[in-house]
Amino acid sequence: MADTKMTKSAGEHWVCSVLARLGWAAALTRDGLERTDILAVQGEEPRRMVEIQVKTANDLGDRSNWLVGAKAQQFALSEREWFAFVLLPTGAAWQAPRTFVVPRDHVAAAAWIVHHGWLTDPSVPVGQRNTPVERARVNVEVWAGYENRWDLMNQPASSAPVLLPEWVRDLAQEKRVGLPPGHPWKAEVPMR
Repeated sequence: MADTKMTKSAGEHWVCSVLARLGWAAALTRDGLERTDILAVQGEEPRRMVEIQVKTANDLGDRSNWLVGAKAQQFALSEREWFAFVLLPTGAAWQAPRTFVVPRDHVAAAAWIVHHGWLTDPSVPVGQRNTPVERARVNVEVWAGYENRWDLMNQPASSAPVLLPEWVRDLAQEKRVGLPPGHPWKAEVPMR
């Protein structure tokens, strides 16, 4: 799918269809609500509501990534904010998209960590990399632990386990990288 609006729409509709199969009543916000593409309410007691921002990309294998811009890096304003990173398969054969369900604060931390790790990589000459964090790209490898973790939304986002890879956790501990200023995790990435 080359058209970016069609790609975005395909990802959003895919997430709504999965939510419906899992007992959530989902509604697209259609650009009317900042930071949220889908609002969903769980039909069972206790009723829960989630706000989901969908990021969709075409599957390029190990090179698959998403732009996680400045708005996407904002910290959560509630316990209900989630991202669904969708990878649409390419090629003639139909396959289901891959989906990674990630709490918003995990996204903010990972985008910062990955970008600053790349930006300050000691093996790269100083001055060669200067892309601002607002243009951060996060690879599929970073979200691998969150693949198909729809179950995480059955709890407050702040209670969800941190499923980032060990190398991302290690980078967060390095002085040259750390965490974004004011991030809720403060000084370090919490244990799983």
